[in-house]
Amino acid sequence: MLKIKTFTFNPLGENTYVVSDADGTAAIIDCGALYDEEQEALAEYIDTEGLKPQAHLLTHAHFDHAFGAAFLHERYGLQPRCMAADLPLLADLEGQMRMLIGRALFCPSPPAGEPLVEGSDVIVGQMAFSVIACPGHTQGGACLYEKSCRLLFAGDSLFAGSIGRTDFPGGNHWQLIRSLQHLLRELPDDVRVLPGHGPETTIGTERQYNPYL
Repeated sequence: MLKIKTFTFNPLGENTYVVSDADGTAAIIDCGALYDEEQEALAEYIDTEGLKPQAHLLTHAHFDHAFGAAFLHERYGLQPRCMAADLPLLADLEGQMRMLIGRALFCPSPPAGEPLVEGSDVIVGQMAFSVIACPGHTQGGACLYEKSCRLLFAGDSLFAGSIGRTDFPGGNHWQLIRSLQHLLRELPDDVRVLPGHGPETTIGTERQYNPYL
């Protein structure tokens, strides 16, 4: 059984997930820890639980999901991994902020790790995260599916009762709709959906009630 710790970080209320197995091997998904106190809260949890972080995986490379990437690289030697199409976003986090909000906070971009590949599994300890391409919010958007525990880390593609914005550069509304329709066809109703913002939901709930789908 996997253990999941959810942190809600930075002014945009981004969900950062620490997922660990019985041996304490951990993957961090979408580290949005911006402020010193957020980064220390994350590190305190990792240290208190005796976890061994082995991977930093990104569902996409918007800045609010990668504020903490440099911190994880410095403290644990983790290189953020995202789909190849989002590597330009990851390489210029501060430039993203200037373009989208008109100013930039200090947010260095650490060296990227090996790109995530659609259809592949990222093995972290006893965990296997299947990479499901889900473009539309960004061109390199992905969902990460841990099949053994029926967990889908959906980033900003799918929310409880909603879907991700597509009005940012690289967004495409109908592409996202098609991506999510494919996702709903492939996954069973009892899969827990852990989104990049807001509360969790399930595939079955979104299949039945999401007005966009």
